[in-house]
Amino acid sequence: MDKIKLGRTDTDVTKICLGTMTWGRQNTEADAHAQLDYAIERGIDFIDTAEMYPVQPSAETQGLTERYIGTWLKKSGKRADIVLATKAAGPNPGIHWLRGGQQNFDERNLRSAVETSLQRLQTDYIDLYQLHWPSRNVPVFGATAFDPNNERPSVAIEETLAALGKLVDEGKIRHIGVSNESSWGVSEFVKQSEMKGLPRIATIQNLYNLTARHYETSFLDETCFREDVTLLAYSPLAFGQLTAKYHDDPKAHGRLTIFPPTWSPRYLRPNVLAAVAQYTELARDNGLTPTQMALAWCYSRWFVGSTIIGATTLAQLKENIDAYAVTLPQHVLEGIDAIHASITNPGQ
Repeated sequence: MDKIKLGRTDTDVTKICLGTMTWGRQNTEADAHAQLDYAIERGIDFIDTAEMYPVQPSAETQGLTERYIGTWLKKSGKRADIVLATKAAGPNPGIHWLRGGQQNFDERNLRSAVETSLQRLQTDYIDLYQLHWPSRNVPVFGATAFDPNNERPSVAIEETLAALGKLVDEGKIRHIGVSNESSWGVSEFVKQSEMKGLPRIATIQNLYNLTARHYETSFLDETCFREDVTLLAYSPLAFGQLTAKYHDDPKAHGRLTIFPPTWSPRYLRPNVLAAVAQYTELARDNGLTPTQMALAWCYSRWFVGSTIIGATTLAQLKENIDAYAVTLPQHVLEGIDAIHASITNPGQ
């Protein structure tokens, strides 16, 4: 498995990262351990989780994903063999059970988030600690435009970096990253770190798939290229839409049918369904499964550092990893771009 370096750090990770957000809702602890064992067997050393997982989030299940990883680490003794990433939740009144509903990126909250994650993960350090979404008003999770009317009090980026710096100095975290960030946010994080001598972000974990290419169409790719910030692409299969399982059977078992449609409506938009139908036809006409085409395309993009793949079965995980060996012909790449030009970013 090929490796890349995270930002300007000395940490190398595999080009595929094992995502874990279904563990605790759609997957049992035994499932989680089996996936970890299989991923390690296939050469993957990068694991991503979050304090709020699993999803769909709830008070009853919050933290289970990290706990499952923690019990695997204790059982396997393989902490030194993996690069472990987790995330701190930003402000969201919908998850009022997390840190008393006052979650944000000030020192008190970040220290509490890190220390409870360390306890659940049964480790004394986190390799990559990420801010799950910004403290400030930013369009995320399906919002399509910035709205100044949604402005809210937020923690200054300088203050957040200073708090993270203390945790780095204490050895509790090694490197830091952002998630669901904008070009302005990346630039401001870098500027503040350089001006104040604070930790520098190494990564950005943002949405990227065939139906959601905002990372490149907004030129965030240029910002991250020039600032040496590595993209960790999440949701490369658009919550399963790009596997075509819902295209073939709208009632197929998966998160888009298990959970209420209001939870993630962007992947149920008419234009998403129309784009998926065209991507599915393109893949099958060229002897590929839709999953192979979607992942091989994401794996090969020049600006994608590591692609975060998730699965609920070992068979799915195997197909997702195997797709790394697929090279898409030029005419397929051109077909993908033609579909993108006609139905641009419907899942953003």
